[in-house]
Amino acid sequence: MSSAPLSEQPSDDQALDQIGPALSRLRRRAPASGKDLSRNLVLNVIADAPGETTVGGLAAEMGVAQPVASRTVAACIEDGLLRRAASQSDGRRTVLELTEHGEAERSRFAAEQRTAFQEITTAWSPEEQIQFARLLARYGADATAWSRKRAARD
Repeated sequence: MSSAPLSEQPSDDQALDQIGPALSRLRRRAPASGKDLSRNLVLNVIADAPGETTVGGLAAEMGVAQPVASRTVAACIEDGLLRRAASQSDGRRTVLELTEHGEAERSRFAAEQRTAFQEITTAWSPEEQIQFARLLARYGADATAWSRKRAARD
């Protein structure tokens, strides 16, 4: 996927050691403000959740303290991206749901990210772009499954 000569490619171990820093750089280089980045994360976590999402569940999934998640949720509610609703399984619990505006913002974020991906990988062949996109999506799905298994064990 790289245009660097084979002799300049890192060894397999070096390549694997670069995963964490590379993922960190991807997040920092996202084509959005910090505010949009947090909102995008919240909207995606809620949309991708297999069931109902509470503020506590959101905080756990994001790996942040509950007050941090609460502030982000409050801002999203104020901006019309989320709404609070009674749980269908336990009326005492309050769950979070995306609004139509939240769905539209999620779509806008996804379109911006696709555009950035295409600009960043413009020197790649279409096959390389698709292969990387599929592998990255697979990694994300597998990371979610791995995280849920770990949480279930703890």
